Amino acid sequence: MATDIILFSERQYFRQWWLWGLLLMPFGLILYGLYVQLVQGIPFGNNPGSNEMLIGVAVFLLLMLVAFYFMSLQVELSRAGIRYRFFPFFGSRFIAWEEVAEAEVRQYQPLKEYGGWGIKYGSGGTAYNVSGNMGLQLVLHKNNKRILLGTQQPEALRLALQKMRPH
Repeated sequence: MATDIILFSERQYFRQWWLWGLLLMPFGLILYGLYVQLVQGIPFGNNPGSNEMLIGVAVFLLLMLVAFYFMSLQVELSRAGIRYRFFPFFGSRFIAWEEVAEAEVRQYQPLKEYGGWGIKYGSGGTAYNVSGNMGLQLVLHKNNKRILLGTQQPEALRLALQKMRPH
C-alpha cells in the first residue's frame, strides 16, 4: 500500500496570555510562600504548612505547568481520512472518509456549545479544541456521532477538505 500523503497538518498549543496568567498565579503564590517560609524563616499564612508540603505543592504545580505547556492538538487530513491527537491524553485516532457522513469547517461558540476549550462534551457532541471559534465539524455515519476539531487555519482546512473528500 502506498504511503498516504498528508495535505493538511496543524498542531496547536495553549498559548493564550490570559490563560497562562491564570495558570501562573498559584505557582507564583507558592514560590512566594516558599521564599517567605524557607529563606526568611517566617511561617507563610495563618495556618502554615510544613516546608515539605510547600515544596511538594510547588513541584506538583510545576509538573502541571510543564504538562500544560506541551499539551497539543494535532489534526491531519489526507485522501484516506482524518487523523487527530490530543497529547498527552490519547494517541493518534483515525477516521476514514467512508465513516464520515458530513464534514464542514464552521464557526462555533466554545463556551455555549461545549463549555470551553480542551476535550469537551456538549450538546453538539465532542469537541477537541485549543483556542478560537473555528473548527472542522464531522458527523459520522455510525450513530450520527458528532466530533468538532478546532483549527486556527480555517481557510487552509476548507481548501484541503475540498481536495481530499471523495466526490
